[in-house]
Amino acid sequence: MDTLEIKKKIESEILKTEEIILEYKELSKPIAPENAIGRISRMDAINNKSVTEAALRQAMEKLSKLQYVLTKIDSKNFGVCLKCGQQIPVGRILIRPESTHCVNCAS
Repeated sequence: MDTLEIKKKIESEILKTEEIILEYKELSKPIAPENAIGRISRMDAINNKSVTEAALRQAMEKLSKLQYVLTKIDSKNFGVCLKCGQQIPVGRILIRPESTHCVNCAS
């Protein structure tokens, strides 16, 4: 396993996730009541805000996991499934660097 390549991937994912979080925070700001939009449009905006807030929570959770994994990259247990103790395939780590479980244990 090339830890340098994986570390770069994790750092890249952290940067992308931080950018996404900023976008979601901007999109989930409250809608000012003085904005003249119709009742249906306001309901649609409230619904969209709820969806955006859920995506924001998921992005923040992903960022937390990425930061955790980055702290563990130099440990001997890096890339080992937390549940079964088997090695997590490098392909999975490169696709989902925040993974701490193998495919079998993650499902």
